Parts: sequence; C-alpha cells; structure tokens
Amino acid sequence: MTHAWMPKSPCGDGCLSEGAPTVAFGRRVLRFTAAIGVIFGAFLSAPLVLVLRGMPRERLVRLLFLGILKSFGVKLRVLGDERFRAVPGRGALVVNNHISWLDIIAVNAVQPMRALAKKEVGAWPVLGLLVRRGGSIFLDRENLRSLPATMDELAAAMRGGSLVSVTPEGTTWCGLGSGRFRPATFQAAIDGGVPVRPLALRFRLADGRETTQPAFIGPESLIASLRRVAALRGLVLEVHVCPEIAPGRAADRRELALLAESAVQAALGRVQIPVQRRRRAAAVPAAVEVTKVSGLVSGKDG
Repeated sequence: MTHAWMPKSPCGDGCLSEGAPTVAFGRRVLRFTAAIGVIFGAFLSAPLVLVLRGMPRERLVRLLFLGILKSFGVKLRVLGDERFRAVPGRGALVVNNHISWLDIIAVNAVQPMRALAKKEVGAWPVLGLLVRRGGSIFLDRENLRSLPATMDELAAAMRGGSLVSVTPEGTTWCGLGSGRFRPATFQAAIDGGVPVRPLALRFRLADGRETTQPAFIGPESLIASLRRVAALRGLVLEVHVCPEIAPGRAADRRELALLAESAVQAALGRVQIPVQRRRRAAAVPAAVEVTKVSGLVSGKDG
C-alpha cells in the first residue's frame, strides 16, 4: 500500500557514475568474509554491550561499526566538529542526507546513537538485527495514522537524553541529487526541546572524485548494493559535522527543517540560504492589520 505522501526519489541506475576502480573477485570475497566476521563478533559481544555503560560502551559500539566499514574497504573521514560526542543526559535530533545503507553505519561509527528507521529495515538480514539491538524506533511509512504516535515516541526518547538519527528526506538519493527535508520529525525536536545536529554525507574515490556507486537507489536489492560496494577500490565516506541548531532558533518545524537542510547543502558546497520568517509582534494595532489585509493580492502566509 502506498499513498501520495510516500517519499519518492527519481534516482535510479542511470545516476550511477562510471569509471570507478574495482578490486579483484578474490578481494571481494575476503571483504564479505571480514564483514561476516565483524558481525559475528558483534553478536558475541552483545551481552557485554548491554552491561557496559557510558564511554566504554560507546567505544565498543563505535569499533564494531568502524569494523564493518573497514571490512568493505571504506575509509571514514570526519570533517567539521570532530569532537561531536553525546552530552550525558541531553538528547538531540541528528539528521543527514540519505544515500546508502552505509549511512547509518558511518553515523554510529562517529557517535553511537538510536535511529528512526523504516520498518522494512528491521527485517533486513544482519543489518536489521543490529539496528533493532541499537534501540531503533521504527516508522511505518505506509500507515499515516501511526505517524503521530511515532513522533511522540521520538520526542520522548530525545527528551529522555537519547541522540536519535533521522534521515528526513525519507528515502535514498544518489548523492549528487538530494531531496527536501520533510518537517514531520523536526516537530519531535521542538516538542522534546532538544537541538538539531545536521550531518552531511558524501562518497569519494581515493583520487578525490565524488561517486554515486555506493547509493542504494531504485528497485535494486540490498544484496546487489552490498556486492557493488564490496567491489569498489579506495572508497571514502566523508561525514561533515555541521554546527548545532539550538532549540528555539526556528519559528516552526518547517523553518527548522529548512535550516537543517541548508546546513547540509552548505557543507557539501551547494549553497542554499534559508529564509527565516519574521516573528509577528505580540500585539499589532487593528488599523495596521486592516491595512495589511487589504493589501494582499493572493495567497496565505504559512
């Protein structure tokens, strides 16, 4: 079942860049073997993860996600505020542009956190189990009636001190193209009284060229995307940590979404200047209001 509000991306096979260097078949097999080894290690260490608290737990979780990246030959490069770490007892909405299944792995390699994920992710082999174990909140995109309850759960989690990762585009794009940040999840940040921390993700090759090869787009299966990533040589995943957007900075969720989207686009070198609406004064003389209304030609603010 789908509906008119279901996020869609025009990206497909035609968006995949060409000329990316690849590794031999034997190296690809070794990469899959290494990834399976890391994931098996994650299962074995699951009881320890549940017992540990604070920095020791974060360090272990970060190492596990870094291990997955390394097993696929992906180099993680963190730019901007490299000291991005959780503040004990303070939650935040962490948002990023959405390109690949590698996104959530990279974000947790920088800073382990919970995630808002579509319910289909929970059914994925291996990765789905890791996401569920990480305390993810699942969103049923096909059932709009469940959205308010999910946003309440998201706001409560952040109010309780959790960092929660969200991809407000709602679906994956190729990386060269991107979608608008949908405002629904930003209402949870407002309701929770927490800041927003934008992250900008980009994939490059070892020679610095930007590549769309890791994108998980179109109707392809997760296995097909895994195989394409495993074949790449010299893949670099850049995570730009943008300045935090403090609570109260925006008038409403739409403005907050635009501020976060603009921060991500600016970090990627695609300048976008957000237009912040002026807040109306607490009291406006009636005569002035009449003048404003009479001068309107069409449309409605908001």
